[in-house]
Amino acid sequence: MSDAWLVVGLGNPGPTYAGTRHNAGAMVVDLLAERAGAPLKSQRRLRADVAEVRLGGVPGVRAVLAKPRTYMNESGGPVALLADFYKIAPDHLLVVHDELDLPFGTIRLKLGGGDNGHNGLRSVRARIGTGDYCRLRFGIGRPPGRMDPAAYVLKPFSTVEKRDIELEVDRAADAAEAVVVDGLTYAQNHYNA
Repeated sequence: MSDAWLVVGLGNPGPTYAGTRHNAGAMVVDLLAERAGAPLKSQRRLRADVAEVRLGGVPGVRAVLAKPRTYMNESGGPVALLADFYKIAPDHLLVVHDELDLPFGTIRLKLGGGDNGHNGLRSVRARIGTGDYCRLRFGIGRPPGRMDPAAYVLKPFSTVEKRDIELEVDRAADAAEAVVVDGLTYAQNHYNA
């Protein structure tokens, strides 16, 4: 197995879903790629947009940044293809995703756990055969009133949230990089509120 990390940002592809709550994970990976000066490029056979980078300065830690080109509920296929192609074990997989059960902008890093109704996580678990991988949960908050959570996650961030989204995505990217460079425990101690 490789010593590289696979950092996957979950979301839905295409301009229709850009800037929606469900694409918080993809937004974090976009920023990591931008910081590394390595644009994500479509890899059809892997069904993902991919960039190979080094995180943490020179010489840095080798990492593969990826966004599946499938819809959220089919994310596991590309994650499994990427892990197999780059020979990355689940203990070097970090999945960045939106989380309804955390207030907007809250970050929680953890290893393993259930899917909590998240179709992207359910798909990843089904395709890689385990839930024992690192997760960066990006809080998007609960829907107001009786709004269906499935509809809520596909809506753009609110006007108030849009004021802070860049800052929160930046902080989440810092946390993801800390997992890769310094380890999960260090990152949890510094970024879990």
